[in-house]
This record gives sequence, C-alpha cells and structure tokens, in this order.
Amino acid sequence: MSTDTAVPGPPPTPRSPTLDVAALRAATPGMRHARHMNAAGAALPSAATLAAVTDHLRLESLLGGYEAAEALADRTERVYQSAARLIGAAPQDIALVDSASTAWQRALGALRLKAGDRVLASSSTYVSSALHLLEMRDSHGIVLEVLPADASGQVDLGALETALREPAALVTIAHVPTSSGLVEPVAAVGALAARAGVPLLLDATQSLGQLPVDVQEMHCGIVVATGRKFLRGPRGTGLLYVDPELRARTRPAAPDVRGAEWSSAYQYEVVPGARRYETWESSHALRLGLGAALDEALDLGVALIRDHVTELAERLRAGLSGVPGIRRTDPPAAASGIVTFLREDEDPRQTVRDLRATGFRLTTVPASHGQWDLGRRGLERVARASLHVYNSADDVDALVAALTARERRRRGARVANVETVSRTASGLPSGVTPGSPTPTSAGPEPASPTPRSAGPEPGSPTPTFTGPEPGSATSTTTVPEPASASPQPAPSSRPTGSPGDRADVIVVGAGIHGSSAAWQLAARGASVIHLDRFPAGHTEGSSHGRTRMIRRAYPAEIWDGLVDTAYNAWQELELASGQRLVTTTGGLYARAAGAPGTLRGPGCENVDHARAAELFPGLRLCEGFSAVHDPAAGVIDAQAALTALAALGRAHGVDRRDGCAVLCWRRDGEGVRVDTAQGVLHAGRLVVCAGPWTGELLPAFARPLSVVRIVNLHLGSSRRHLLEPPLLGAFSVDVPDVGLLYGIPAFGGAGVKIGLDHGPPEDPSAPAGPVTEAERDRLLGLASRFLPAADGPVEETITCRYTMAPKNRFAVGRLPGEDRVLMAAACSGHGFKFGPALGAALADLVEGKERPDLDFLSPAAMGITDRPGPGAGA
Repeated sequence: MSTDTAVPGPPPTPRSPTLDVAALRAATPGMRHARHMNAAGAALPSAATLAAVTDHLRLESLLGGYEAAEALADRTERVYQSAARLIGAAPQDIALVDSASTAWQRALGALRLKAGDRVLASSSTYVSSALHLLEMRDSHGIVLEVLPADASGQVDLGALETALREPAALVTIAHVPTSSGLVEPVAAVGALAARAGVPLLLDATQSLGQLPVDVQEMHCGIVVATGRKFLRGPRGTGLLYVDPELRARTRPAAPDVRGAEWSSAYQYEVVPGARRYETWESSHALRLGLGAALDEALDLGVALIRDHVTELAERLRAGLSGVPGIRRTDPPAAASGIVTFLREDEDPRQTVRDLRATGFRLTTVPASHGQWDLGRRGLERVARASLHVYNSADDVDALVAALTARERRRRGARVANVETVSRTASGLPSGVTPGSPTPTSAGPEPASPTPRSAGPEPGSPTPTFTGPEPGSATSTTTVPEPASASPQPAPSSRPTGSPGDRADVIVVGAGIHGSSAAWQLAARGASVIHLDRFPAGHTEGSSHGRTRMIRRAYPAEIWDGLVDTAYNAWQELELASGQRLVTTTGGLYARAAGAPGTLRGPGCENVDHARAAELFPGLRLCEGFSAVHDPAAGVIDAQAALTALAALGRAHGVDRRDGCAVLCWRRDGEGVRVDTAQGVLHAGRLVVCAGPWTGELLPAFARPLSVVRIVNLHLGSSRRHLLEPPLLGAFSVDVPDVGLLYGIPAFGGAGVKIGLDHGPPEDPSAPAGPVTEAERDRLLGLASRFLPAADGPVEETITCRYTMAPKNRFAVGRLPGEDRVLMAAACSGHGFKFGPALGAALADLVEGKERPDLDFLSPAAMGITDRPGPGAGA
C-alpha cells in the first residue's frame, strides 16, 4: 500500500549576514567628502568615536582633567575589557599606550635583550620595529636574523623551524605588513615558537580590526597594535598585550608612577598587570574614543568585517588586472583589505596625487618603510589602497574606472600625437583620417555602463536623424557677429560642403548644458557637431570657474524631482568619466528670522544660529538669523566636469569646433541649416544652449531674458581649516538690504569662494571687464562679517554672466513652432547643478521622447508660445 506523501525540501539556507554599508557610511562624517581608501594609514572614525573624544574634552573644560577622569573611571575600565575581548585575553593583560611603536619599545625594553641573543624577524616587519632591532644589534650586540619568504610571500615556515633549532630570544612577525595585502600564517608561526619555548611578538597594527586575532590560538607572548588604522580609533592610541607568564619574568625598562609604586627610599614595586608598561600622562579623551571604536568592532563582529573588506579587496585586485598599464604588486598570499599597485612609467606619488584630485584618498609606501619586503622585491615605492566597512563595491568600481579613464587618456594622447603627425604629412584637415570621410568615434568607449536613456524605449518609434531636403519651406534667423573686442575664431581650413559639415544634431554652446547634451547624443549613436563661438577655456559665459554648488534645498516641491534627477546624473557622469566630481559638504542657507522665501527640501531641517555655528564653525551668523541645513549639499568640481564631458564627447565621436560663431540658422526641409563664420552646416536637429547669447540666436527670448554681471572672489586665510569641509560647507546668507551672499568652501587648493547672486545688466557682445575695486570691497566687507577666518589675501577674482528669466525659472524644451530646434537656457544662476540631467533630457527630446517632468520649465511656461520672433522669416 502506498500513499502520496509530500517530501519536505531542505530548509532554506540562511542568508549570510552582511554589513549595512549605507548606515556605516552615514555614521562616518568623512565619507561625505571623498572616497576614503586609506584605512591602513588612518581609517575614518565614526561619529560616535568622534563624540566620545570631544565630549570628554568638553567635560575636562568644565570639571578639570583629573576630575573628569575620575568621573568617567568606569568607562575607562571598560576600554581594557573591550580590548581584551577583541583578542581573547584578560583585561589585566592589556596596557593602553599612544602607539604601536611605543608598545613595541616598552615590550622589547622589558625583555632586556643582551649581546648574543638571537631575534628572528619576518621580512614583513614594520620600519619602526626594524629600526629598533638594527639599533639593538649595534648598541646591545643582539643577533638579528631576517627570515626568508616562500613563493607565496609568507614567512618560510621550514626556514623558521630550522632557525629555532638553535636557541633564540624572540620571534617577531607582522600579521599584515604595511607594504602589501599579505597575511602571515601567525598561528603556524606561534606554534613553532611555542614548541621551541621562544616568545612570539605579533605586530597586529595592520590586522587588528580587519582580521581575527586570538592570542591563545596564535600562541602570542606579546601583541602590539595601534588604534588609528583598522580599529578606526583616534590617532595617538594603541594597545599592548603581554602574556602573564612572560610578564612574570620581565620588568619595564623605564617604570612610571602609573605602573609602579615607590615603596621606600630605594625600593619600588611594579603593579601586577600589564599596566606596569603604561605612563601616568595620557589622553583620557583619546582612550575613550578608542573604547568607542573597539565596541563598534565588537558589535559588528570582526569575522563580518573581514568578509567585507577582503571581498572588496579581491574585487579591486580583479578590477586592476583589467586596467592597461597597471601592475598589481601584492604577493600571492594577499588576503587582507590592503591592495598595492603601480602604473607603468609613473611615480606612484603622481598616481595618488591625480586620484586625490578626483576625490580618492590613497597613499604610497616607499621601500624605506619596508626594505626587507619592498627592497627585497626591487620595488622603490607602491601605491596603496586599503578598504574598510564604510567602503562599497561602488567605491572600488569608481577607482578602477578612474584608473582606466586616466590610462585611456594617456594612451589616447600618444595616439593623437601620432595621428597629428600622420595628418600633417598627408595634408588632411584635423579630425579626418585617411579613408574615413566622417569621424564617428575618436577613441574607445569608456569602461562604464551606457549613459541613461541609451536608446528608444521598447515599443517607441525608432528615432531617425534626417538631413535637409531641397525645395522645402525654410525660415531664417540672423544672428549678429560677436563684437570685435571679443575673442575671435581663427579662419577655418575645413572645405565647405564636405561630409564633415553634416550631422544628425548640431549643438550650439559648450558650457555645462551643451557639453552634456553633446555627449549624451553621441553616446546614443547620433553624429554631433558641437559649436562654441569662443576658443576653448574662455571666461565670457556662465560655466567657467573652479566650483559650483549642488543642493536639495529648493523653494518649492515642484523642483524636487529634477533635483533627484540631477544628483543621479552626476553619479552617472562620475562613473562614465572615472572621476569624483561631486563632494558632499552639507549646506546652510540662512536668512533673517521671519523673512519670506525660506528654502526646504527632502532631508533638510531648520536650525537656529547657535546650531548653525555648531554645524559650520567657519560661518558666523548673529542672533536673529535662522538657516536651513541641507546635509546632501556639496561642491561640484566644475572645471573637471567640463573637461570630462569634452573627453567623453570626443570618445563618442563629437566633432567639437571651438571659436566657431553661429551667424544665423533656418529651417531647411526636414532639417536645419546653420550658417557659421566658418561655413554652412546641416543637421536634422538643432540644440541651442547658448547662455547669455540665447536672445541673439532665438529672438523671441530677447525680451523676457536679461544678462547680468556676477563677481566672485576666492579668499585666503590664516586659519584655512575653518573654511574647509567639514567646518564649512556650501552656504548662502540673505543679507537684509544687501542681497543673497553665497559661498563655496575652500576646495581643491583654492580659497573660499564668495559672491552675490545679483548684479548690473551687461551686454554679452562686449568683453567682461575686470573686477572693480568697488565690487571687490563690497564682497570683502561681507566676508569680514560672515566669514571671520577669511582674513587672507584675494587669491583670485572672477566675473561671469547670469542669464536671468522670470521667476528664476529655466527654458528647457522644444522651440514653439520649430519642433526641430530645442533649447536649454536662462538658468538664472542656479542651473549648473542640473547640467548632466538637462543634457540627458535634451537627448531624450531629440529622440522624440516626452519629458513631462520638465513641463514647468518649458518655453511655453515662460510665455513663449509663437514662432521664434522678429527676423525669423517664413
């Protein structure tokens, strides 16, 4: 007899626990400013660790140092307990010191090594430890033997076993060296040393906090470690473990009142535990900060931390393997969160400087910090990245993309030089290679996902880019030539009517919006001619200068969706370019209490002047001011953004023509004809992003738009740190009877930037004049009022132009009556942050997609509903 019985399946496999990286990043203030990958140097502390330090310093200021230490004595005792739990020891076996080097020196001093004592050291030994051993060899006569490494890079266990057949006083090994991601087989080394009756001194400086350390399993007699690295504690902290049996037969070489009692005139007694190695004077605030960091590591679990950082490190090593010109320098036994590498034909210091300029925090390690390792391997210096719990796969991928993009630019420059020589020899114009009438791709595509909206949506008509048809109805707009005083384009050698004078789309204007649109269109497969009336790098428009502000705080909810799109678009541009372009600093936007027009936005909060001073000590607001705090606000690297967009455009085949003024345009059949100072061009679509010259190209906008002059100053400081993040972020102050003062913190080597968001009308056909003394003095007076630390010289003066529209709105969309002409203009002084987002929107519109999210910025919303206007013709 049989019955149908359901056979239960295996129980679901429990999901491996993972770290909440987003929460850890949010709790780490330093991650707002850069991609920090230098945990092996000094990891970023959490907000809780920072608070533990500053709270105690504040308590000392109120009670006094001794009294504050007494008040929190129980908390200090818990630091010993947490340290002991982390390494599997007892609290009485722990001494708190100011560094791993101090711990090492006190431990070795207690061993009282003498002439003839053998010390066996691994090649992974840290520089300060090696220097101490070399000095003891010279001054004390100890015998120093450096153990060889095997093929994997780890200490050769066979050589160690052989060496231990002779009497030895000490074996010392670094769990993880400073010079690579190597992990030494400490448990095996400890077992061999224990069998021979020789104490093992473990340097856990680079491992404690990222790898499990258990003094019993590893047979450690001594452990030294620092707080500032993978433990994420404050600088100036460290710990020392000494095994009780070893401690019973050693005494501190220099006892202190903290670790000994002066019992009679000529006698003293050391205290029973490891605190005999401490000194009385220490920073209780830093020790409490170390305790907070230890507790965080224990709460997370070191095994989980290990899994996270080693996974990221393996991802980075794999990514580096695919970057041309990059050589990984980690040995085969690398299994920690440290990754080292080199770029061919480049000093690692230059590699790190370039990465730092784009928002990555790495460092280099010279052979002088590891002669027994790097020197042995013939490496003068390596670049080092080291990852921690606040890093994500996105950080790793961004670093690989940055290195890839930079290598591509280096190689592309070499290829371009060769091509230039070839063209010169063949007599061909620039941009035309033999045998290819129209340039379509200037280089390989970036190693990144295709930019957003990479093609038509499923089910939508396939966009077609058609040229003009003869005999069709036309309309014409005539544009005045630039004034003779302005920079003039050089005569063109491009023959009129050549294949290079036709494209799917012509983009006019090479500021942030035009450059973004040109890249997006080319990345989606369109051929693009990109025009600007001035030479590259000019300062006549609105997109030049070092930095811009990005913020979520806006006056009305209608902006929130576009702001979200803007933030996402910058992330996509960063990924495509391999550069850090946006740095989060937070922002404060202040006005007199009760004044109308307060900003608001997702994640923003209202604060009073006292709270504002806590958030940004560099900004001084007097009583009577309130502010909106926007934690997501930040700084855009404007120069790098424009450079990246130009490079991405070229990589996708954009035909960029600087110094090429548009004289007039007209509808020509199913396309558009554009007359320039260098010849006639044809395209299926025209995109106008002409900034202050919009009214010339599109006369219907001449009346509602106005161009005003804006002045900025970059100021130096005798206390520059007060004007840098995190002590100052992006800000504005609506000053009664003056106007809106805005500023960007000192950033990228430049001083704090300030300006007023209004100015007198200015004719864009004339060159912008220099900053006047009156303009300069007005801003300096405001700086002394609101930025007291901006007491240095004026480092740079800048003039630019805002194109202002009614209600400070933009005009984005199709030109009324001309569906083949699109525009993005009149950004009213706050449009740079939307550049990549509006570039993508313009590409969508060219492809025939609707963007209802931009209806509130359409030309019709500005009152432009007819054909272009006077002079357009029929």
